[in-house]
Amino acid sequence: MSITKPKGKAKDVVSRKDAARAVKCGSVMERPHVLSNKASLATILDKITINNWDHIYIIDEYRIPMGRIHAVDILKMIANKTVNRNVAWMHAIPAQQLVNIPPLKVGVNTPLLKAAALLLTHDLNQIAVVDRDGCLAGVVSHATISRHIPKFIL
Repeated sequence: MSITKPKGKAKDVVSRKDAARAVKCGSVMERPHVLSNKASLATILDKITINNWDHIYIIDEYRIPMGRIHAVDILKMIANKTVNRNVAWMHAIPAQQLVNIPPLKVGVNTPLLKAAALLLTHDLNQIAVVDRDGCLAGVVSHATISRHIPKFIL
């Protein structure tokens, strides 16, 4: 007695794989949290706390992402007493001084599965999505991926 697979099932699996690979970051990205590189540390703290954000992207005047500041990094800096905690100092420090490395980026036409692999490889919770000119267009996070990829797996 031999077991045979239904002919349509294999074809359906291939079409779901192709469909999952066809999803591009630009079609599912979310709005990024951004501030100008001229904004002060005080402004960053206000935005993060008022909006309950855990991070914020710092962009230049052309909307090119310079880096990402995470709330935890600011808290660690203050907790380690590497900064003067007075309010005047926080207004004097521009955001660009807090950025130490440029953010990892993908293009709007990058497959969502590739962005997912980069998030896992680099232990990130989100990745910047840039347009053709390198301007920040959006972000893709684990939540974005989990909303769009499972429908192809099931």
